[in-house]
Amino acid sequence: MAASPAHQARRQAGDPVTPNIELIAVVSGAACVAGLVLAVVALVGTTRPAGPAPGAGPGGGLRRLWLGSGTTARARRNHQVLLGGAVLAGALAFLLTGLPMVGLLVAVAVPGAPWLFAVGRAEQRAIARIEAVGEWTRRLKDVSSTGQGLQQAILGTIATAPEEIAEEVRLLAARLQAGWQARMALLAFADEIGDPVCDQVVAALILHLTDRGERLGDVLGSIASAAGAEVSTRREIEAKRTQPRFAVRFLTGMTLLTLAYGLVNTEYVRPYGTPTGQLVMAVLGGAFIGLLAWVRAMSQPPRPARFLPAPDPTEAIA
Repeated sequence: MAASPAHQARRQAGDPVTPNIELIAVVSGAACVAGLVLAVVALVGTTRPAGPAPGAGPGGGLRRLWLGSGTTARARRNHQVLLGGAVLAGALAFLLTGLPMVGLLVAVAVPGAPWLFAVGRAEQRAIARIEAVGEWTRRLKDVSSTGQGLQQAILGTIATAPEEIAEEVRLLAARLQAGWQARMALLAFADEIGDPVCDQVVAALILHLTDRGERLGDVLGSIASAAGAEVSTRREIEAKRTQPRFAVRFLTGMTLLTLAYGLVNTEYVRPYGTPTGQLVMAVLGGAFIGLLAWVRAMSQPPRPARFLPAPDPTEAIA
């Protein structure tokens, strides 16, 4: 059947309506995935020590995106490597498949996969640090029982401080030697450890600064024993969270295999080449990312509440 004159005229003109629909579909899909990812970040959240955020000030959003939420130079460098890898991987995936959504999902997967596979490591590190705090407290008790002052006792534990908190102990000693008020230096130490068990130790040391009581060793010994009991309890809870964390890693691995297969076999993702297919991929991909983040959040214990305030930098120097 011959085409109508209107259809032939629209075809000769290049049918400008279709490209506009494809552009709207691609932009809508990207906005959908980006919105879901931002919603996941808002639900999961990030934790940082007190103080101005690295993204504060003009251009803070871009600066925070580039630096990440890490508090050390190594953490920021790793974040920047992941960010650069995400951009390169996303661009390569787009070139291989010609699908914008595949490139976006691959770019999200590069930093997202280590984050999902590392589920539970933060809690294991926190348990190890609390155990180290208990061990350091016992050593501090032994040193202080020889009659040395509190500052000298802290300096005496530098060489024997457990590896998990050795950097924090050295920094505490350096601040004391640099003329910081002992209370502010101890509060900064507690803020860097970021756990209520360490808050108990620091609270006892701060009280000792004011009343100079003779029972500091007994108090530190009790806190060290309580820290050991806390470590045992957390390890029992950690063992019960093994199954949901295995589910997170399994789903993450299957997702990566699916993405890899789609990049190798373009026929697998060809049905998503239409504007409708891109929208479907955006919705499914965003929903699956949200599901993985939700499962990961459920496998994480609630962050223990602290009771010591953050140090005030303006009062640090005596």
